[in-house]
Amino acid sequence: MSGTAVVPLREANLMNERTIAAMVVMALAIIALVILSLALAEAQGALNRVTRSSLNNLILGLQTDQELSQFSRMKRIDRIHRAQNLISQRQVTGSACAFFRIICDIMVGVLVACMAALGGMPLWEQLLCGVVMAILVAAISVTLGPRGRSRQPMEALLKHVRLVGMAVLLTPFKRRRQAEASARKNLRGELSDDEELEKIQIEQGRAMVDQLVEAGAFDPEISEMLKNVLTLSTTLTREIMVPRTDMICISKDASLDSALKLFSRSGFSRIPAIGEDVDDLVGIVYLKDVVRALAFNRKGDRSVASIIRRPVLVPESKPVDDLFHYMQRSRHHLAVVVDEYGGIAGLVTIEDAIEQIVGELEDEHDRVQHDEPKQIGPHTWQLPVRTPIADLEELYEITIDEDDVDTVYGLLTKLLGSVPVSGSSAVTRGIRLTAGEAVGRRKKIATIVVEPANGSNIALDLEDGAEQGDEQADRDQSEQDSQENS
Repeated sequence: MSGTAVVPLREANLMNERTIAAMVVMALAIIALVILSLALAEAQGALNRVTRSSLNNLILGLQTDQELSQFSRMKRIDRIHRAQNLISQRQVTGSACAFFRIICDIMVGVLVACMAALGGMPLWEQLLCGVVMAILVAAISVTLGPRGRSRQPMEALLKHVRLVGMAVLLTPFKRRRQAEASARKNLRGELSDDEELEKIQIEQGRAMVDQLVEAGAFDPEISEMLKNVLTLSTTLTREIMVPRTDMICISKDASLDSALKLFSRSGFSRIPAIGEDVDDLVGIVYLKDVVRALAFNRKGDRSVASIIRRPVLVPESKPVDDLFHYMQRSRHHLAVVVDEYGGIAGLVTIEDAIEQIVGELEDEHDRVQHDEPKQIGPHTWQLPVRTPIADLEELYEITIDEDDVDTVYGLLTKLLGSVPVSGSSAVTRGIRLTAGEAVGRRKKIATIVVEPANGSNIALDLEDGAEQGDEQADRDQSEQDSQENS
């Protein structure tokens, strides 16, 4: 009897030992899977914050680091090359990390359920333990993984580059995802990975600025400037340039005296020099060069072509932030904008780029452009450039049949055939239009003086009309008085 009782006891002890060993192995496997899930989540979070350009800069830094040995340098460079290959297929790499992280979370839940089953728990408790553990591990990996645990994204990606590479290699749908990504880029012309990442970062920056503004962390003006800084990369040069129709140019054959007069009348310090037309750009004439040439050579018969400087050309599709840094580095305050066909589209100054950050730069003269028409003499009016032609017709009781222009500035421009400068005048329908002074930062004409032309009968007609109006008013008043007396 005792022999037969010892055998089941030994078998029970052996099964207990096997159960404990199995539970220990499962616990170790759960720990390994949790660490693997956190590592994949951390790598996936770093993958969305690292660009190929930053990795290239890191390679350049390693190549110039004299403290590293050749073996350590080549080892780190090889790891960076692996990371660059993963970045080149960012979507596939992110999908592989997410896929294996989900597998790890599911396996953790399954192993916990198996441990509960070995512990003799009921079936519903086994399922509950497995589901709760899987959800807990997934929540931890999602919460802690992308943050990188105070580690830099690039360092986190380089640390797990071999693990992520193996996950991409074992991903079953890798080839299909690569083909779909290539097809989408070819058909839709989508942005590259770095451009998409930059766009996402800009949107995140805007959202952060909005949150700071709502919290009252900055003044409204500072908040507006922060928003404008974030939009510099999406604003193109053609949106801030002065169009070619508003450009004031000078012929390359003009004399220095003529150039000095044009500088004085326009108020600009730099003017493009052209040949036959605006597209025949020769260079840029600087006021300082003209003054210097006339100071050392009193003869003003020299042509502008003798002091022309080479122009700075920029494409109209250049982002404003790149334009600002380029002009800052090259120390040029004016650049000529060209379109996709090589023609002159306009010109841009460094102040135009600064205005995109700090807002419109106006001085005490800019308010003149928004004033009302003002009579400055007998039959002489000072009109803002935006005054409609209909108001001009009403003032002088004339008809100006010009369908392609709407303002007095457009009318004067059409009559002159060029952009008006201070003092430019033209006559039409018996009235003379004269451009006023150039004011503001852009040195634009703010007002136009309108008066009857010499020898015109408009002044006489206006006087006769005024006298007739006075007589009619007197007659109306006398009739009204007679009616009251009766």
